[in-house]
Amino acid sequence: MYAISVTEPGGPEALLWSEVPDPVLSEGEVLVDVAATAVNRADVAQREGRYPPPAGASEYPGLECSGTVAALGPGTEGSGWSVGDRVCALLAGGGYAEKVAVPVGQLLPVPPGIGLEEAASLPEVACTVWSNLIMVGRLRAGETVLVHGGGSGIGTFAIQFARALGARVAVTAGSDEKLAACRELGAEITVNYRSEDFTERLREEGGADLILDIMGGAYLDKNLRALRTGGRVTVIALMGGRSAELDLGRMLAKRLSVHATSLRSRPVEEKAAIVAGVLEQVWPLIEDRKIRPVVDRSLPMREAPEAHRAMEASEHTGKILLTR
Repeated sequence: MYAISVTEPGGPEALLWSEVPDPVLSEGEVLVDVAATAVNRADVAQREGRYPPPAGASEYPGLECSGTVAALGPGTEGSGWSVGDRVCALLAGGGYAEKVAVPVGQLLPVPPGIGLEEAASLPEVACTVWSNLIMVGRLRAGETVLVHGGGSGIGTFAIQFARALGARVAVTAGSDEKLAACRELGAEITVNYRSEDFTERLREEGGADLILDIMGGAYLDKNLRALRTGGRVTVIALMGGRSAELDLGRMLAKRLSVHATSLRSRPVEEKAAIVAGVLEQVWPLIEDRKIRPVVDRSLPMREAPEAHRAMEASEHTGKILLTR
């Protein structure tokens, strides 16, 4: 098969479309012929040598894909999947390829009304948003959630999911165009972080109950000050650094909590449980058109370097897809 390899850590030019060995199925895995994959910040970090794949995962980038089941591996009998099924999948790696081996518990059906390529935009964001807003963040109807990076793939999905739950959504983004797109998706409070202090704005709005954070250290203190009593922060990325001073006095006084989670490195059993929760609680919202995929652009897979350049320049709103 062909896949995108990282020749050596570096810029987008390090991504090379080349012939590589086909995947070999292990116990409990299914082979998927890839129709499309999506670009995530983790792929950029892997290309730069800052985020290696977990042990045993494919060496090629790509945390999600869509396609058709090509073969069932050992131990997948009775799983309910058949050769030819249209699927999308959560991956630990390997989506930037013509074929990928997927643990059977990480497969999802393509939702009715969603195109096969478009479905590649769903697994990673759906699993990340559901696990952090529901499993960890305990978001409830009537609460206010602040989503940093509202124009990203995670952000555009989180806005719609939180609105479907009956929450009030606030977002930050770096341009008025992205904020306008966030409002169209249901965000009620929009903050351009280049010109406005999100902490002050959220405090004027009564504070946030939950914050979905991609910045890490740079935003930790600001996030805590933006929370109301009993508020929670879930950190899912470290774009603003990995360390910061933590004011435990503020946390004690307001009964605040900070959680940090990673999806890619979780054991297969935990990922399967998250995928099952997404299938039960999120997929019906997509089927009912309460959540729609937001795709900024699609490029041929061999043009992965250009897709990474667009990601790094933050030119996109929603997901960037790579298609066969």
